[in-house]
Amino acid sequence: MNEASGSFRDSSNAAVRPPIAWALAAVASFTLDWLYPLPLLPEAIPASWLLGAITFLAGLGLLIWSAATLRRAGTHIQTVQPTTTIVEDGPYRYSRNPIYIGMFLGLIGLAIGFDSLWFVVLLVPFYLVIRYAVVAREEAYLERKFGDIYRAYQARVRRWL
Repeated sequence: MNEASGSFRDSSNAAVRPPIAWALAAVASFTLDWLYPLPLLPEAIPASWLLGAITFLAGLGLLIWSAATLRRAGTHIQTVQPTTTIVEDGPYRYSRNPIYIGMFLGLIGLAIGFDSLWFVVLLVPFYLVIRYAVVAREEAYLERKFGDIYRAYQARVRRWL
């Protein structure tokens, strides 16, 4: 972990709160599936709900691990609060955005579990919102705040996987 210098209040100014974007994608997917069902998997695949549950829980587990890692480091999880340190432990050794990967896995798990292509379709706009309205702003903010420390972390760790 690397500490920021200075003691000013700031945030990434993300355009949307990621949990709200995730919930909107999930609710819209359920609604579209109810109005016009689009199966994702062939009927020959048994127990898709089990594979979906496993995928969803893997995403939830990654999200919880990532959030706990941030809390242990003493920095904020919410995009509206300041980041106090660059966290390089836990899942942040492998991805700069493991919480969002967990959210993606959650939507994929719901798609499989509920056998609905709508979750996959709406995963695309969800990804675009997270990538450009959240992650791009977070990266610019962290680069301004931490400078070379963040740039070195960017060089070592991929954005996604």
